[in-house]
Amino acid sequence: MYRIFIVEDDGVIAGAVRRHLESWGYQVACARRFDAVLEEFTAFDPQLVLLDISLPFFNGYHWCQEIRRISKAPILFLTSASDSVNVVMAMQMGGDDLLAKPFDLQVLSAKVQAMLRRAYDFAAAPPALLSCGGAVLNLSNGTLEVRGQRVELTKNEGKLLQLLLEKKGQIVSRDAMMTALWESDSFVDENTLSVNVGRLRRKLEAAGLPDFIRTKKGAGYLVEDATA
Repeated sequence: MYRIFIVEDDGVIAGAVRRHLESWGYQVACARRFDAVLEEFTAFDPQLVLLDISLPFFNGYHWCQEIRRISKAPILFLTSASDSVNVVMAMQMGGDDLLAKPFDLQVLSAKVQAMLRRAYDFAAAPPALLSCGGAVLNLSNGTLEVRGQRVELTKNEGKLLQLLLEKKGQIVSRDAMMTALWESDSFVDENTLSVNVGRLRRKLEAAGLPDFIRTKKGAGYLVEDATA
C-alpha cells in the first residue's frame, strides 16, 4: 500500500482528497503542523507528496526544497496559482507535476497513479488484488470480478468487501465494519450496515457466490476460501 502525504491547509480540501485516495487503497496522512512539515514527512515516510503552495509559516516551495534534501519521493503541487511563473517555479524547486485548483478528484487519482507508476518498480509495489473463492477485488480501481464476470459495487460495498478479504478467515465485528464506512459517510448505524451487507450479499449471490459472506451470530461476519 503506497503512502501519500497531503500538505494542504484547507481542511475541506485535505479531507476530501484523503477520503478519495483512501477509497483507492492508499494509506494517507495530512499535515497537522505547518511549521513542522518536514518532521511529519519524516515520521510518515511517504512515497508521494501532495503539496499546496500557499501555506502558513512557509510556502510549498520551501517545503519542497526541504523534502528534496532527504527524499526523492514524487511531489505533486496542488494550487490555484497555476500561471506559467508558478509552474516553472514548482519544477525548479524539485516538484514533479502541478494540478490547478479546483480539480476533479478522478483527474487527481489518475495523476497520482501515473506518478507512482513512473517512480516505482511495479515488481516492488504492494499487492493490489484481494481474492477469495473465485472473487477478485482490485484495490487500484475498485472493481470486482467473479470468475470472469464484472460485478458493480458501490463505494461502501467495496469498503466492506475489502475489509472482509483483508481479514479472510477471521471474524470481522460489526463495529469494525461500521468504522470502515464511517470514514466516508456522514452517519452510519446498525441498519445502514445491514443494508449494505445485504446488498453486497445479493450481488455476490447473483454472480454465483451464495453464502460467500457468513454471519457469526453475536460476533460479526466472515469470508473463507473453501479451497484453502
